[in-house]
Amino acid sequence: MNRIAPIALALAGVLLAGQAVAESKGEVLVLLSSENQLPLKDGKSYPSGYYLNEFGVPADQLLKAGYTLVLVTPKGNAPSVDERSVDPLYFGGDAGEMQRIGKVVEGLPGIHDTLSVKEVLAGDLDRYAGIFIPGGHAPLIDLANNPDVGTLLRHFHQAGKPTAAICHGPITLLSAQQDPVAYRAALARGDSPAASDWAYQGYRMTIFSDPEEQVFEGSLKPQRLQFYPAKAMAGAGGSMSYAQAWKPHVVVDRELITGQNPFSDKALAKALLERLEAASR
Repeated sequence: MNRIAPIALALAGVLLAGQAVAESKGEVLVLLSSENQLPLKDGKSYPSGYYLNEFGVPADQLLKAGYTLVLVTPKGNAPSVDERSVDPLYFGGDAGEMQRIGKVVEGLPGIHDTLSVKEVLAGDLDRYAGIFIPGGHAPLIDLANNPDVGTLLRHFHQAGKPTAAICHGPITLLSAQQDPVAYRAALARGDSPAASDWAYQGYRMTIFSDPEEQVFEGSLKPQRLQFYPAKAMAGAGGSMSYAQAWKPHVVVDRELITGQNPFSDKALAKALLERLEAASR
């Protein structure tokens, strides 16, 4: 009897794990930056990464709704959290909720060893129900100028599958053009480049607004950002929409879902879940 019990428990565990996989509503790709040092105008850099609530709050809602998250970065490494975002301010002043979300993120499979973008591209992209891109300034470093990321985004664009990005995450959309490397380099030089063959030309969208970015940049004195993302998106051909600074704001246009700032986390998660559920029907 004593020998049988452990075997029975092990079998039960296997069955439960199999049931959990079977009951998943689908896989959602979560695209994060590999980098954590944002280049500034004077050649210096600023420690960056993903914003905890912008990643963790939608991730938590997706998990609760029954979706499986698959984490991916350009290099296939562990993404970094922006330490400025580990602040109850972004969780309605609730330090306990901040800690809970931190544990959710820490417990995600692959959080310390993500898939690389090339690995994902080499697999079956049709398996993913949608893609989610958290913010923080890090996407400005290696997602907006990445041709492989552009290939990934164009797949979801052409398939009409939900594509959600929050705060600085929407800058990643710039990769889905003919030469994102040159476009990003021109922005860093202070030029006003024209996007060529951009998948999201004319889409209604939002991103971290100029007034919000000015507040952030003020904390860097005397350093300055290489470019403002809102101007970059408008220059590429995005139809931009903004709410008052620091107010939640989400824009949905076809498959694209964008959130303006950290305080848009819950609204963006809700809109993404609605689109995922609609696409599955």
